[in-house]
Amino acid sequence: MKKLIVLIVIVVGVFFGLKYIGFNINYYFKNITSSKEEVVLDKVSPQQTVTVKPSEQILSVQESFEKVAEATLPSVVNIYTEQRVKVNPRFDFPFGDNPLFRDFFRDFFDTPKKREYKSTSLGSGFIITENGYIVTNDHVIKNADSISVKLSDKRTFKATLVGSDPKTDVAVIKIDAKDLKPLKFGDSSTLKIGQWAIAVGNPFGLNGTLTVGVISAKGRSGLGIETYEDFIQTDASINPGNSGGPLLNIYGEVIGINTAIIASGQGIGFAIPANMAKPIIEQIINKGKVERSWMGVGIQDMTPELAKSMGVKIDHGVVVNKVYPKSPAEKAGLKEGDVIIKCNNENVATSSELQKIVMNSKVGSELKLTIIRDGKEMTVKVITEKMPEEESISKDSLQQLKDERLGITVRNLNPDDLENFNHKNGVIVVEVGNGSLAETVGLVEGDLIISVNKRPVKNIKEFSAIMKSFAKGAIINLMVEREGDTFFVALRLN
Repeated sequence: MKKLIVLIVIVVGVFFGLKYIGFNINYYFKNITSSKEEVVLDKVSPQQTVTVKPSEQILSVQESFEKVAEATLPSVVNIYTEQRVKVNPRFDFPFGDNPLFRDFFRDFFDTPKKREYKSTSLGSGFIITENGYIVTNDHVIKNADSISVKLSDKRTFKATLVGSDPKTDVAVIKIDAKDLKPLKFGDSSTLKIGQWAIAVGNPFGLNGTLTVGVISAKGRSGLGIETYEDFIQTDASINPGNSGGPLLNIYGEVIGINTAIIASGQGIGFAIPANMAKPIIEQIINKGKVERSWMGVGIQDMTPELAKSMGVKIDHGVVVNKVYPKSPAEKAGLKEGDVIIKCNNENVATSSELQKIVMNSKVGSELKLTIIRDGKEMTVKVITEKMPEEESISKDSLQQLKDERLGITVRNLNPDDLENFNHKNGVIVVEVGNGSLAETVGLVEGDLIISVNKRPVKNIKEFSAIMKSFAKGAIINLMVEREGDTFFVALRLN
C-alpha cells in the first residue's frame, strides 16, 4: 500500500513538474517572439549601411551613357533572315560496291529528291533615313530568301535588299515605313585610341543591348576577314547578333559598323570605319551597286629582305609584283619590281594603305605615284578606271516583285541559284501569301516559274509585263520547276 502511495506521489510530481517546465518554455519563446522587431530594409539606419558618394565627373560620364542609350536605341533594329537550303539525301546500298547489285538498286533507290530546310539567322542594323533605309553587314543578309526587320517599338516589316558590297561587308536594306529616327554619321578619321566606344545591337537576339568600351586600335588589317580591311578595334563587347549594329562615340554618332569578333579572343571586336562605309552606302542607294576605282596591279609589302635583295635603302613602301594587261597601271608605264613609296605626296607604308587610297578615290581620278625603279626615284601618274568584273551585288539582280493577283513575291535568278535548277531562266517564288490564289493551286516558296502561257520568263521585268497583259478572269498556265521536276499549273485570275 505504501508503495502504491509513493508511486502515485511520483507520477503526480512528474506531471506538475513537466507542466511547469512547459509553461516556462512557452513563456520564454513568447518573450523572444514578441521582442523580435520587424525588419524593413528601407528603414535601416543610414549610419549602419555602406554607401559611396561618386564624384561629379563619374556621374557626368554615367549621364552621358544614359543620354546616348536613350537617343540611339530606337534607331537600332533586329534583322531576321531565312534561307532555303537543299541537300541530297545519301542512300547506302545494302550490298556494298558490287556493280551488279548497285546498277539494279540504283533504278529503284538512287534517285532521292533533294530535301529542303529553312536556315535562319539574326543580326543587327541601324536606320539611316526617315523613309526606311537601313545599314547592316553583307554577311547578315547574304543569300537570304527573306529578310524581316523588327523595330524597337516591336513593329515588324518585310525588307528588300537594295544592294550589297561583299568586299567591305556593307549592305543596305529598305522597309516601307515613314518618320523613322535615323542615326548621324561621325568622322572616324578623328578617332583616337582610348576614346569611348559604344556598341549597340542585339547579341544572341537580346534586343536593345548597349555595351561600353574604348577604341583599342585603328587601321587593323591582315585579318583575312574581308578583301578591304581598315578596321577599328574595340573592347566594347561585340557578340553574335551584334553584326551590322552601330559603333558610336560619346555623342551618339556612328563611327563604325560592328562586323567581326575573334572567337579565341575575349574583348576583341572590329568595326568598319564610318568614313570607309559612307561612300559605299551612298553608291548602293543611288546606283544600286558599288563602282570601285582600279589601278590594275598586284602588290605586296616591302620587307628588309626584299629591300636588300633589290638594292634599295628604304624602310617602307609596296612592291609591284604584277601589272595587268591593258590596265591603268600598264598605260601609265608601271612595271613589275617598281616600289611605290608615295601616293599623292603621302607616304605609303603597306599594301592596305595603298588599297585604301585607291578604293576611296573616284573612278577617273589621277593618282600621282612616287616610285623607285632601278635605284632611281621617279613619278608616274595613273588615271584610275572602273574595276572590271565588279563583285558588288547590284540592285537589279536582287530586287523583288509582288504580284497581288497571284499572291506571290518573286525575284530574279542569281549565279548561286543556277546549280539548283535545270533551267537557267525564270523567276523564283520567295513568298506565297496565306489564302492566296497561288497557295490554292499548290505553288510553294522555292518554285521556279519558267514560262506563262508558253511565253518564256527571263526576269521579274518580263514576268511583270506578261502578268499585266491578262484581264480579270483569264486562265493562265504556269510552267514550274521544283526539285528537278517540271510541271504545269493552271489557274484563273480573280
